[in-house]
Amino acid sequence: MITYEYPLSERIRTLLRLEDLFERMRHFLARGDSLDHHAALAALFEVIDVAGRADLKSDLMQELERQRQVLSTYRGSPEVAQTALEHVLGEADETYEALAANATRTGQHLRENEWLMSVKSRVNIPGGACEFDLPSYHFWLNRPSEARLADINAWLAPLLPVRDGIGIVLKLLRDSGKPADLVATQGQFQQMLSGRVAQLVRLRVARDHEFVPEISANKYALMIRFMSIAADSSGGWAAQRPRQADVNVPFELTYCNL
Repeated sequence: MITYEYPLSERIRTLLRLEDLFERMRHFLARGDSLDHHAALAALFEVIDVAGRADLKSDLMQELERQRQVLSTYRGSPEVAQTALEHVLGEADETYEALAANATRTGQHLRENEWLMSVKSRVNIPGGACEFDLPSYHFWLNRPSEARLADINAWLAPLLPVRDGIGIVLKLLRDSGKPADLVATQGQFQQMLSGRVAQLVRLRVARDHEFVPEISANKYALMIRFMSIAADSSGGWAAQRPRQADVNVPFELTYCNL
């Protein structure tokens, strides 16, 4: 199954973007090549751009506090696994305190690093981080892998509470919905929300169907069109424009809301 997620608010859209960037950093930091560390640093620069909203940290803290209050009401409930509940509450408490302990704007420590900002300004230019543009960066990329990793981890450390807060909020959001098995007739599905409130829509489609969902939604209705992605004669990715599927497409739909 392939999972597709569609945010229904700008706040959730921002959290999903940051989750993706932090995951990209984790992937490249797990490898030791200089090109991998360059990709990790580029992702870090994107993080501080996306996270530049002044209210991101306060939004996370408010949501964590709200979820702590909600989850606390399940203490002692025989229908809830108490060990798992206490684990989630402990993570939320720890992350909330870490966010509260840092009074500066998210990523401010990086913006105050003149060398990093000079690298960032060139990385944002296609091909702008060549050795003749940034000799000091070329020198840094040629340092031992362990030294580069230690630098990146030091730059990343103040952002870890934000990463952890995003992870907790999105996990709770994803776990809040109940999936339903549905069918898009001739590749098209529409459903009136009828007062249903959702922050995130999740779709799961079988990999062997080779259909890609195009999702649009507002507070009144959800519209999904499954587009057919055909392989070309060589079996590669088709260059032709996708067209709406002309068969019924089964899929799984979940509305998520905190």
